[in-house]
Amino acid sequence: MTYARSILAPVGSPGTYHCVSRCVRRAWLCGEDRESGRSYEHRRQWVEERIAALAEIFAVAVWGYAVMSNHLHVVVQVIPQAAAAWSTDEVAARWCRLYPRRDLDAGARAEALAGNEERIKELRGRLGDLSWFMRCLAEPIARRANREDGCKGHFWEARFKCQTLLDETAVLSAMAYVDLNPVRAGICDSLADSAHTSARTRLDVIETDKQQIDQPLAPVLGLRGFGVLALKQRDYLELVDHTGRQLKPGKRGAISGSPPAALARMGYTTEQWQRQVLAVGSGYFRAIGAADVLIEKAQEIGQAWFRGIGVARQLMRKAA
Repeated sequence: MTYARSILAPVGSPGTYHCVSRCVRRAWLCGEDRESGRSYEHRRQWVEERIAALAEIFAVAVWGYAVMSNHLHVVVQVIPQAAAAWSTDEVAARWCRLYPRRDLDAGARAEALAGNEERIKELRGRLGDLSWFMRCLAEPIARRANREDGCKGHFWEARFKCQTLLDETAVLSAMAYVDLNPVRAGICDSLADSAHTSARTRLDVIETDKQQIDQPLAPVLGLRGFGVLALKQRDYLELVDHTGRQLKPGKRGAISGSPPAALARMGYTTEQWQRQVLAVGSGYFRAIGAADVLIEKAQEIGQAWFRGIGVARQLMRKAA
């Protein structure tokens, strides 16, 4: 059953989501088209730069992303309460950065916009809205790709896939699932080689400043301090690396020794955690979380059941 986006991601309500946008008409977002021989690798940088730009404008925190050949993943926390605290001038300035006008002076335009109370109210809501964030991510990439391809029409599927992440384990498993996309796809063997992912971004930051590895796990982009996850950067990277090695058991450098300490603190064995991460793509559907949380969410939107409750219950029984 297809739910209206507003049911699972209510406008004006905070939440964290795993979003996936896929290309249509056999379009290649990035990578190399084996039929035509054309390479679109440069588009990965387009997407990364756009995500970073939007994270500086919208009231969001980006916890994870991966730019693949024909789709992209984003784990994004929407924080409308942050937008509610912005002044009218800041809302106007952010909107003008989002939609610049070459024919108008940016300062004068922002000043005029700030004087329109109703318009500012509308824009404040948009800057704290998941659908607007994804729209502003997809549209410029589509226009740019169509110009490059010399064609018109849809580049992305009309609806992006959205999973509501209802608890901390759901957020962490979605982040791991996203960061390991290139490993699962056979593009690379390790996080260190996972270009154009949030894991690679975290590693780049740590290479620049070694002390960052023992800092609390934080978003890679956007606002900080909202719903901080109870892990350090080191814990998360060790956890994801360990998970990736289980998904690629025959690769060089196979796992040895004890599983990461974070797994024990979370109450998971290696096998349980691997299933939890893989279930993000196939076991759950519109929402991810513990069984009782999923049931509560289903009742909240007037449904008797959510796909994934059975998986969550099975994991819970094994953990007990």
